[in-house]
Amino acid sequence: MLQIRPSEARGHAQHGWLDSHHSFSFAHYHDPLHMGFGPLRVINEDRVMGGQGFGTHGHRDMEIISYVLSGALEHKDSMGTGSVLHYGDVQRMSAGTGVRHSEFNHSAREPVHFLQIWIEPERTGTAPAYEEKHIPIESKQGKLRLIASPDGRDDSLQIGQNASIYATIMAPGEQLQHALAAQRLAYVHVVRGTVSVNGVALKGGDAAKLSAESAVTLSDAEDAEVLLFDLPQ
Repeated sequence: MLQIRPSEARGHAQHGWLDSHHSFSFAHYHDPLHMGFGPLRVINEDRVMGGQGFGTHGHRDMEIISYVLSGALEHKDSMGTGSVLHYGDVQRMSAGTGVRHSEFNHSAREPVHFLQIWIEPERTGTAPAYEEKHIPIESKQGKLRLIASPDGRDDSLQIGQNASIYATIMAPGEQLQHALAAQRLAYVHVVRGTVSVNGVALKGGDAAKLSAESAVTLSDAEDAEVLLFDLPQ
């Protein structure tokens, strides 16, 4: 079964310094039909104005992944980690027993555009941890590049859940297929461009939920960047 989540149906928050679209219920946006999908709990598409950001705040028992699309995202946390991320950089913060962090636009003038992703962990009460990777553009072109997994295989981020996240950049004429094991879910988020998922055309910001399917097929792409989540039920 395939269900489409149109971009324009997402929750939207406009705070002046922050323009955010919520694929699932978050903060003041609540939709009981969109509380998450499997352990995938949050996909927020955030645009933060220059010199602005999220002040220091806390999290517990969540795998938090940032996927930078443009600009420079500055991260600081209570573990002593500090970093500035750019396009191609992906970070993972396992909140575990508790961590405090801030996320700011490193530039005083240019906006930063990124996806914030939350995945519920298999186990709670683990030690907080941080990791980041640079994923070269060429490693995503015309292929599904693993960027997060439970075992950190293929130089991916290691997350505390039996879930895998793939990223791809597709040109016209390319087709990719990802097999799904029994009792697995798939969630496809179109970052930008257009692509067909199992024959259904999607545009930037759209998503597809797949259950009881044997495979995910991506085709008919036009300047497409896509994230594919392979998830437990």
